Parts: sequence; structure tokens; C-alpha cells
Amino acid sequence: MPSEFDLIRRHFDRAATHCDLAVGDDAALMRPRAGMQLAVSTDMLVAGTHFFADADPALLGWKTLAVNVSDIAAMGAEPRWALLAIALPAADETWIAAFAGGLFDCAQTYGVDLVGGDTTRGPLNMTVTIIGEVPAGQAITRGGGRAGDDLWVSGQPGRASLGLAALRGEASLNDDARRLCLDALHRPQPRVALGLALRGVASAMLDVSDGLLGDLGHILERSRVGAIVDIAALPLAPLLATGADAILARRCLLSGGDDYELLFSAPPAQREVIQEMGRRLALPLHRIGCLTDDTGMLLRESDGTLHPGAAAGYDHFG
Repeated sequence: MPSEFDLIRRHFDRAATHCDLAVGDDAALMRPRAGMQLAVSTDMLVAGTHFFADADPALLGWKTLAVNVSDIAAMGAEPRWALLAIALPAADETWIAAFAGGLFDCAQTYGVDLVGGDTTRGPLNMTVTIIGEVPAGQAITRGGGRAGDDLWVSGQPGRASLGLAALRGEASLNDDARRLCLDALHRPQPRVALGLALRGVASAMLDVSDGLLGDLGHILERSRVGAIVDIAALPLAPLLATGADAILARRCLLSGGDDYELLFSAPPAQREVIQEMGRRLALPLHRIGCLTDDTGMLLRESDGTLHPGAAAGYDHFG
């Protein structure tokens, strides 16, 4: 049976492109570029909580890193380095090789060096610490939103949650839709290019990991503002076109997690800039409401009626 160090050498020791010393020592040696701040985030994925225990290891490898890359994108930062701590029930080299392949596929796509971490025996889970760079003073936080700012969301929120519902037998989707939704769930695409383009444009931002309304609540709390969300402006039609029940589609859009789209605010004067940004990136950007002076969240239906919106999203202890 291979040792811990054999596994690391065989599967996780790859050439690094932007650090002085990577895997194989007591610590990595990284040299931030001049004038940059470091953006650091950590996420844990646990079998049975974040993924099914029999998940495809290559897809799981991709997602393990991608959800962390998304956190860096949400700060308007560039992902650079990552550390992986992984607990494995057994030294199954076929599984590990596939997992590592997916992880390094994501790393290469987004320019990330794996520079260290740890392995141990235990219930299957992975923790990634990711480090990015952003020019000093240019990070986009959750706390910069101002009353009167527009609210925007990228891509197609709700698709990943609909994919999960299909896996659980809670939704019947047509074949093309099922493929798109499962791809969104298993192989999310962090919006790094969008995050970088929004420097100096967005006033507040985060990635949608725990549900659109739930994550919007974090912006409202940190920015000390309220919001009106226009239901008619949300991209619900593509979810309805999957064949899903209308109530389920709306619930997935408003409170489903795992999308890793960017939710951001920006002054109305930036509308044309943002629309052109979406065209240039070939990425739909939806203006879905605005921030207000009042605290709390309101949903505006297509007939103009307003009602309170609960900032409901996934909560590990809820």
C-alpha cells in the first residue's frame, strides 16, 4: 500500500509557475507581486453534506478547487496559489488519480499553483485554502453597496439546484436541460474574468453559493442597506424551459445554492459599462433590482405588488 508521501509525490506534486518553492517542504515560499494585497479564503467539502459519497472523483476534483476560485473572483482578485488538505477513507490510487486530474484541470484553467497541504486517513472530505492577489485598495467587498445602486447577477442562478433536485428524483427535466443542470452542479465555472473586469465598477459583490436571496442578505447586512428584487427581471424562463415545475424552478432560482455566479451592486451610471462587459465576456448579466435606504428585502412581483423577501439560503446549522 502506498504511503502518504508516495501519494503526494505521485498525484499532487506538479510544477508550479509562480512561486519559489511549492509541494515537498515544510512550507511553500510565495512572492506576491509589488503593490498587491493577498486575498485568502478557505472552503471545506464533506461527503454526504456537499457531495454524494459516490461522486465522480474527476468532477469532484474540479469542484473542490473551483468553489474556492469563485471566492477569489468575488473579491475582484486573481487566483494564484492553493493548499489542499484531504482526508481519505483508503489509499485508492485509481480514485485519487482521477480526483487529482480534475483538480489540476481546474488549476490549469484558472492559473492556480497547488503549493502544499496535508493528507490523512479519515471520512472523505477536502479543505482548500486559496490565495489570490488584488491591487491594494481595489478589492470588491460585501460592504460597499449604497442606496440607489443597481443589483446584478451573472449567468443562470438556480441551474445547479435544479440539477440536484433531478438527482434526488424531485424534478423531471428534458435531456438537454438535465445535462446543463448537472454540469452546473458538478463543474461550476468561477467568474474570474468578470470579477477582474468589475474592479472600479461594482460597489459590493459576492458569489452565490448558498442561494440568491440568502447571499444578498449578506450584502445588505455588511452594506447596511435594503433591497428591492424585481421578480420579472430574474432569469426564470430558462429554468421553466427545462420542464421543471414552476414553483420548484422559482425556489431553485431564489434560494438554491451551488451556482457560484456573481451577485453585485453598481451605480446606475455604470449600466452601459456592465452591459458591454457582458457582451464582451459572452456572459448574461441581469439587472434584478436595486439597493434602498430601508433595511430588509422586498420582492416586487410582475404586477407591482411588494412583499417581504426572506433572506433564506443554505445554512449548515439551520
